[in-house]
Amino acid sequence: MNLFEKIFNYQIFTRLEDSGTFMVTSHERAWLKTMLAHPAAADAFTADTLDKLHMILEPDQRLDTSCHLIEKARSMGKQVYHPLLRTLRRHIMQQTGIRLTYEIKGNRVNTDHMGFPYKLEYSMVKREWYLLWYHLQHHALMRTKLKNILSIAAEPVEPSAIDDLLKRIGLTLDSRKSEAVIEVVRAYNQELSRILYAFSSFEKTVAYDTETDIYRVRVCLLGDESEYLLSKLRFLGKRVRVVEGDYLKRRMLESSTKALERYGADPASR
Repeated sequence: MNLFEKIFNYQIFTRLEDSGTFMVTSHERAWLKTMLAHPAAADAFTADTLDKLHMILEPDQRLDTSCHLIEKARSMGKQVYHPLLRTLRRHIMQQTGIRLTYEIKGNRVNTDHMGFPYKLEYSMVKREWYLLWYHLQHHALMRTKLKNILSIAAEPVEPSAIDDLLKRIGLTLDSRKSEAVIEVVRAYNQELSRILYAFSSFEKTVAYDTETDIYRVRVCLLGDESEYLLSKLRFLGKRVRVVEGDYLKRRMLESSTKALERYGADPASR
């Protein structure tokens, strides 16, 4: 294991996290100070937070990107930040109700629907922000793209009803969840930091078997996250294998079989 693998070793990070310690390098501080100079920073942070970050980073130098980064021509990309993020985070933290007007398929508009905001989600596949919220009239858990929300306003919710709403949302989410267990092939344990980084956007736990020297990653999935996990598994290739999760096993077998057939190999002989 080389020096960089030791720095990013999973056990070290776990112990630091348990002790409440967070490591920030001088390079990361310089990068953050450079990013805060972007005009979008004023929309991403409140004025007080932005002032505090500038004060903390005062001794640090900005990154000089003029000689090192060249942006080539590319297609128009989607903006990761959305103007509604800060407003919705505030409603979620304060556990307030909301009144939504949003667009649905066919350019139809649902006007003034009462709801309870629960969570903001970002789809790595579609590169879209979503609001997970509970519809108070229909008693259903909704998932709406932020770009489809036309207007939003705070609405009071009885404090006595909040616990019941959170319980209903929790039960609905539990019914939609599934789990998969991904085993790291022991020969690639030295690449553990890279492998875990591939699963960084998922809710997960990592277990290590000292007797077999094997790491297993238990990944919690919502219904629409399986395809994105499959893309990560294909990217990692022979470094990992699925040990639990029938759907993932079947899809990986299909992909492998098609790849062998494409190059004229007989899958039955493998």
